[in-house]
Amino acid sequence: MPGQSPFHDAVSAISYPMAVVTTVAQGGERSGCLVGFHTQCSIEPPRYLVCISRANHTHRVARHADHLAVHLLDTAAEELATLFGEQTGDEIDKFARCAWWEGPFHLPILQQARAWFAGPVRVRSEVGDHTAFVLEPVDGAAAGPFHQLGFQDVRDMRPGHPA
Repeated sequence: MPGQSPFHDAVSAISYPMAVVTTVAQGGERSGCLVGFHTQCSIEPPRYLVCISRANHTHRVARHADHLAVHLLDTAAEELATLFGEQTGDEIDKFARCAWWEGPFHLPILQQARAWFAGPVRVRSEVGDHTAFVLEPVDGAAAGPFHQLGFQDVRDMRPGHPA
């Protein structure tokens, strides 16, 4: 909502990249969600930080998972972003509605993602209403240059859970 605070107004104008995080817990429960809070956080050793809302089904699964996969989305993947951003794993099996394959660490890897990487979670830290997961990327693929899907492309989505 405009006018909420100068900070909110400023970050709402940014088009930070969107990604889908997928995971699988011991016992085989899969989950995934659209995230906007993520970034590389170390070059050597390589590390990537992704924040998942504690209100989210994926958060509950990720708490019991040892690995995460991060999928970077092209603007052509807006339908995939909508599935993982507007639907909740509390109500539907998102993976029954998209193409995926079982990748490293038994993680679901989304076929439509232009780039992805996966690895073990090295750090978990509470950071407000999200948990920060730092993963060590050890596997992945990239399909060349693409126009990354950004926040401004999805800002009108109605989330499956409040952030």
